[in-house]
Amino acid sequence: MFQKILIANRGEIALRVLRACKELGIQTVVVHSTADADAMHVRLADESVCIGPPPSRDSYLNIHQIVAACEITGADAVHPGYGFLSENAKFADILAAHNITFIGPSGDHIRIMGDKIEAKRTAKRLGIPVVPGSDGAVTEEKEAKRIAAEIGYPVIIKASAGGGGRGMKVAHTEADLEIALQTARSEAGAAFGDDAVYIEKYLEKPRHIEVQVFGDGFGGGVHFGERDCSLQRRHQKVWEEANSPALNAEERSRIGGICAKAIADLGYSGAGTIEFLYENGEFYFIEMNTRLQVEHPVTEAITGIDLVHEQIRVASGGGLSVRQEDIKFTGHAIECRINAEDPRTFTPSPGTITHFHTPGGLGIRVDSGVYSGYKIPPYYDSLIGKLIVHGRNRVECMMRLRRALDEFVVDGIKTTLPLFRDLVGNADIANGDYDIHWLEKYLAKGE
Repeated sequence: MFQKILIANRGEIALRVLRACKELGIQTVVVHSTADADAMHVRLADESVCIGPPPSRDSYLNIHQIVAACEITGADAVHPGYGFLSENAKFADILAAHNITFIGPSGDHIRIMGDKIEAKRTAKRLGIPVVPGSDGAVTEEKEAKRIAAEIGYPVIIKASAGGGGRGMKVAHTEADLEIALQTARSEAGAAFGDDAVYIEKYLEKPRHIEVQVFGDGFGGGVHFGERDCSLQRRHQKVWEEANSPALNAEERSRIGGICAKAIADLGYSGAGTIEFLYENGEFYFIEMNTRLQVEHPVTEAITGIDLVHEQIRVASGGGLSVRQEDIKFTGHAIECRINAEDPRTFTPSPGTITHFHTPGGLGIRVDSGVYSGYKIPPYYDSLIGKLIVHGRNRVECMMRLRRALDEFVVDGIKTTLPLFRDLVGNADIANGDYDIHWLEKYLAKGE
């Protein structure tokens, strides 16, 4: 097991990883920008190192400074959390060159899954169902029209190197295709420095289903069930559930088994999430994230297994603590992402939190690194906390969620709490009857 882990992140995920390390008896080092000097994870860590000014490129994305912090403190491993350098293959390679363990997959696996075209090819080879579309990058309009005609309109054009909705355009007719192709390539080049795009069949009313997988580092793999992340705004997840209200036990077992086998065949090590669009009983691969997900707590709630513990165990060479037959799913869990944003316009709302009170009681968990008097800096992601609720079934979970949202108090800034209080009382949400377009339509109507 590791002696000292450096946590190369900030906010709630840095605190989440820090807690796991403390439980395992591992010394912790956190890095921080000057803007985060008073952050909770900095206060609680055994050691802290300031690595630069507020801009991420000068601090949390500064590989040289993070490696130097490892050498100064004697950290023998790095946990990247999510975002920032968590899916940076170069970072993983540089750490390996300095004999520092990256708590995550190999640089090669990060590269494969970070390239959306190569990821799709790999998924197809591993037996994972994929969305019909181009086999590689599409550069010419003539080729794009041919592929679109073969798979049928509407089609979606996606950036090969990116995500988060950038470089992503839908074409409903051949007339739309030329502009969509040009716009997607332009956005992809500006956002990711790579204008390569590919084409897929556009599904009209899919759900977003993802499967949590783990490779043990020795050619084995397991799955920890699925999460439903269909409630999204601009391709950003807002509300996540486990298990999905859209799947039955047979479908859950089938797609989980496919993913676990694929991860074993790939020789993958650590946590990963294989994401699908799901429509009319069929799953279609869209991407794989080679890191811990923001929404991992809902999986922990229904399995009772600490996924960060498992990450650390696998990275240290200890393999997984469970076999597939040991993983049982109990009850239902929902996570709401609480952001420092206007609940209607979603404009960021940095500032000082004057009062912060989290809900409690059976089945309630809050992951947050903020506190009363904390000043939210304007430089980073607006996520300030996650409310995770678990119940014996979805009905009980929704009841607890409603109560927990009423108890949650954040004063001094605007947050998305009012949005969730609206959603929890909506009939479609109560019935689990929604798809990836539902939330944007709901918001557009101003309900």
